[in-house]
Amino acid sequence: MRVHFISIGGSIMHQLAIALHKKGYSVSGTDDEIFEPAAGNLAKEGLLPAQIGWNSAMIRPDLDAVILGMHAKDDNPELLKAKELGLAIYSFPEYIYQESKQKKRIVVGGSHGKTTTTSMIMHALKELNQNFDYLVGAKLNGFDQSVNISDAPVIVCEGDEYPASAIEKKPKFHFLYPHVAILTGIAWDHINVFPTFEFYLEQFVIFMNRIEKGGILIYNETDPVLNQLVNEHKRLDIRYQPYGVPSHEINNGVTTVTINDAKGVLNVFGNHNLMNMQAAFYACKELGIQATDFVRVMNHFTGASKRLELLASNASINVYRDFAHAPSKVKATVDAVKMQYPDRQLFGILELHTYSSLNADFMDQYKGALDQLDVGVVFYSKHALALKRMPDLPAEKVIDGFDKKGLIVINDAKKLAEWLSEQDFSNSNILLMSSGNYDGLDIFSFAKAITQP
Repeated sequence: MRVHFISIGGSIMHQLAIALHKKGYSVSGTDDEIFEPAAGNLAKEGLLPAQIGWNSAMIRPDLDAVILGMHAKDDNPELLKAKELGLAIYSFPEYIYQESKQKKRIVVGGSHGKTTTTSMIMHALKELNQNFDYLVGAKLNGFDQSVNISDAPVIVCEGDEYPASAIEKKPKFHFLYPHVAILTGIAWDHINVFPTFEFYLEQFVIFMNRIEKGGILIYNETDPVLNQLVNEHKRLDIRYQPYGVPSHEINNGVTTVTINDAKGVLNVFGNHNLMNMQAAFYACKELGIQATDFVRVMNHFTGASKRLELLASNASINVYRDFAHAPSKVKATVDAVKMQYPDRQLFGILELHTYSSLNADFMDQYKGALDQLDVGVVFYSKHALALKRMPDLPAEKVIDGFDKKGLIVINDAKKLAEWLSEQDFSNSNILLMSSGNYDGLDIFSFAKAITQP
């Protein structure tokens, strides 16, 4: 197989290129910018383009597939030539499906919890010596890549609702056709792509209708929007498995879970993670895995990168970072830490960084998300607004939208650093929630400084 990647430097694209190279395919690719770690990873495998930039001469009639990344525009010269030659052009998820037609496909969708649920399934399968391929949107302990394509009989995929490519605007998870589908919940996000909630909901209905006949939908019945959507669009040719928070107890900051009478101590915590684990178990059950084995191996699951990741700690302080930025994710993360450590003061510093979160009209979606914080800060930078060509976001809009008593709004990184240096963090948990980097603030140094004598 000869495969060419237009936009090989993408975080997931370059991982697929490496996976296909390791499978024995002839792989080439181009991009107009490639950053680390993609550049180093590609160079290590001999796949780093000799020159940066597009090169239509690399689009030849003998290519079996051209894979188009989101970074490439619809007037890309390589894309235009591929169309002219009549070559097979795929978005990333379309190509994943081509490679997995003969596999049992497990796809995890939903507005939140996708990465963690996918990671839990992958962790369990690996620990139990199952042969499987995977696609996940984060770096996981124990896995060298975030994509693997081989001759395995099963593939586990994180199913994103964001558009597949510049020429294929449909959501990625529409192209994966699962035998085992999971929906973790629905909360409106990506308003630049899905301008109305009704349009957003429609994407999940399409996903449910693309479950293979005889398959199963594992869904979070505690989510009223999802529960109603499932009940309104029931199919007779698939099975349904609702789930919620499994039985558990918390003692001195440690959670013990019980699934089908199998009991085990966990490293992760929070109702959202417990629900993710219940969904992961039901998916693994479809592969013949027993509850006792599943709970046993989940004992040493430490979570995906940036998902309630413990940066530093001492006897009285924990500092966590989390990818949470959408309202439902923020609320789940805040509530989890407060429930796990009810006697500690909880500080939360949320960075608004995405298009949706920086939109003044979206602010009221955050109402109640920070209620469990003892001290709440919302940070956003003027730089982020400028990069996205968005208008100024008045602090009053943020305060009104979040409706959190005493909320502090900061939009200068130096002022945020000063504020952090003035706080007394004794007997506290600090939760750093962002999909960005606080405009360059060194959170690792901050975490180290407040937890060491």
